[in-house]
Amino acid sequence: MGFFIVLSILPFFPFLIVYWAMYGWKKDKRASLRTAMDVTTVFLIFSVSALFNLTFDTNFGFYLTLILILIALGLIGGAQNRLKGKVDGGRMFRAVWRMAFVMMSFGYVLFTIFGLFRYLMKQM
Repeated sequence: MGFFIVLSILPFFPFLIVYWAMYGWKKDKRASLRTAMDVTTVFLIFSVSALFNLTFDTNFGFYLTLILILIALGLIGGAQNRLKGKVDGGRMFRAVWRMAFVMMSFGYVLFTIFGLFRYLMKQM
């Protein structure tokens, strides 16, 4: 459990570890990048949820993240159903998972900068 917490605090480490491992194994940059993004998303979700909780003094961060992911699944599934007449669950989940990576990466950077700024202001 301690190793998972360390990787959640510093989610760029799992990204680099998985990318290098996959690239060493398959020699395919694109597949390595996708796999690293998919694995890192789990760590980013926990990390951004914890940073959200610290920033806003709440325990709702993880639940908010799950709600937003479920809403995105519903919106993309509805769009797929309207456009193609059927829902491809794997493709829908993959799209939401990769969007979650981008949004959680942005959230991680934003909350980290805000947290550092807040800490520095308290020290003055």
